[in-house]
Amino acid sequence: MPPKKKKTDNTAMRMLKQDLKTGMPKRLYLFYGEEAFLRDYYLEKLKEAVLPAGLEEFNFHAAKGKECSAEWIAQAVDCLPMMSGRTLVLVTDFDLFGQGERVRERLLEILSALPDYCTLVFVYDLLPYKADGRSKLAALLSREGAVVDFQRQEQGDLTDWICRQFKKAGKTVDTEDARYLIFLCGDLMHDLAAEINKAAAFASAPRVTRGDIDAVAVPKTEAVVFQMTDALARKDFDKSASVLADLLHSQESSIMILSVMGKYFRQLYTARLYLNAGKGRGDFMELWGMKSGYQADKLLDAARRFSLPWCRYAVGRCAQTDILLKSSYGREGEILTALLMELFSADRRRAAV
Repeated sequence: MPPKKKKTDNTAMRMLKQDLKTGMPKRLYLFYGEEAFLRDYYLEKLKEAVLPAGLEEFNFHAAKGKECSAEWIAQAVDCLPMMSGRTLVLVTDFDLFGQGERVRERLLEILSALPDYCTLVFVYDLLPYKADGRSKLAALLSREGAVVDFQRQEQGDLTDWICRQFKKAGKTVDTEDARYLIFLCGDLMHDLAAEINKAAAFASAPRVTRGDIDAVAVPKTEAVVFQMTDALARKDFDKSASVLADLLHSQESSIMILSVMGKYFRQLYTARLYLNAGKGRGDFMELWGMKSGYQADKLLDAARRFSLPWCRYAVGRCAQTDILLKSSYGREGEILTALLMELFSADRRRAAV
């Protein structure tokens, strides 16, 4: 079973929101994290708070990756504002902690003496953020600035956001269908924004339906495999086999397909254990770090139709098939289809032996 995820400290995010609300941004920020849509949103809000409209080109200085250096940063932060009270310096994908000792010392010197008129923002986009928590540089960032982790949003917040986005597009959507969209397309806001726009444009009625979503949304492979395995759990072999055929025809990796199948049955096994122990949906979602309530409900519903021994059997057969798949080049489709047929037709009482 997966380890429970630790709750992340959101102090820096709350601090950023407060800075924007009061109109008093700090001199130093560092933005990183998976949720690029949210990061870019707050970066734009920060620009609006710092830079007067129409004067951005005079007071905004930006550099990316190898274009940047400690000396470029020093020169940029020293540039006095023109017809404005502040400047904004944006540095993207500059590895603060990967520099040599001399450069790190120079950065410490620069960041320790930022002028009051300057807001300096480091953004990690394509470059992973790997901080050395023991370094003086990390201590300075935490002490003088705000290191903001833009995390994937919780389902409740994300569902509300989806409903608001549809409303902006002149449409409404049911909460359950918003949850379904998260399940189908993932929980990154950038991807969801594109799917929301497509569904809103496609829907002929004021309310966007699940049918509208299915008609235009591009589902994640994980969601498609989940639907295939869920169809198997509902004893709809034709549907399950049809989805598998489509996946193989699209040249989706057989290893990837089996990996998601294996995860599904491990989650199903866990769900059955939790049902037997009298634990609820929230406990199950927390264990798996699951964002999608739709997915959790489908798994718990499926688990009610299977015995614990059968779930254990399915997990074992997926593991055995993984070994076979990796040693049988050219027979991937045949092996996966055989696994579906076996799981579909397996006698549960015999599987429990």
